[in-house]
Amino acid sequence: MARASFRDRAVVVRSYDFGEADRVIVLLTEHHGLVRGVAKGVRRAKSRFGSRLQLFVDLDVNLYPGRNLYTITQADTVRFFGAGIIDDYESYTAACAVIESAERLAHSDPGGDPYLYRAVITALQRLQDADEPTLVLDEFLLQAMAHAGWAPRLFECAACGAPGPHHAFHPAVGGAACHACRPPGAAEIDPESLHLMWLLSRGADDAVAELAANAPHLVGEAHQLTRAHVQWHIEHRVAALSVMDQS
Repeated sequence: MARASFRDRAVVVRSYDFGEADRVIVLLTEHHGLVRGVAKGVRRAKSRFGSRLQLFVDLDVNLYPGRNLYTITQADTVRFFGAGIIDDYESYTAACAVIESAERLAHSDPGGDPYLYRAVITALQRLQDADEPTLVLDEFLLQAMAHAGWAPRLFECAACGAPGPHHAFHPAVGGAACHACRPPGAAEIDPESLHLMWLLSRGADDAVAELAANAPHLVGEAHQLTRAHVQWHIEHRVAALSVMDQS
């Protein structure tokens, strides 16, 4: 069946040059999943909408089907999130990690589920004025993993179900591990880091802020565990997460 043209809300997750003046734009759409479209002539100075097809912009786009790629025939800015993100390095790298992780997560989504697009928009909106961007990122990742069906176990042992709290974590077993089940290479962790991750996964922002303020070292450990779990399950390195580790 031939593909039809459509209009949808979208965010840009990646782009690359194509031909002499065109650019391929990879969009995460609200109702059609990941879509690759050609924006014709956008690298020319007089492009009608080239400046809108950037990261951190909520777009209303029209797409027309071609042989292999869609053609982006219109792109209107709905909201621009860059103002509170691009001037702060930590917020910028966290926002890039949200976008890159969303693209990887979307590969397993056949389209039609608006969750991921809406979660990205919420994360970008919050990152504009976040005191702790890493917590915003980790909340996005933990909730997106839960939606995908492979959230880490954070209290019971992921292998045998023994009640916690536990002091070991490994993504290969699915999260927390008891002493008997911990595999070689499991991280020795503070159980309160798992508690922080549990609060993040449930969007308990007030409790997250209180715990992070009282024990700031937990933020870094919870981030490393979240990062390890997401990259294990998507089986692909998320470059922006590695950049965050270098900051």
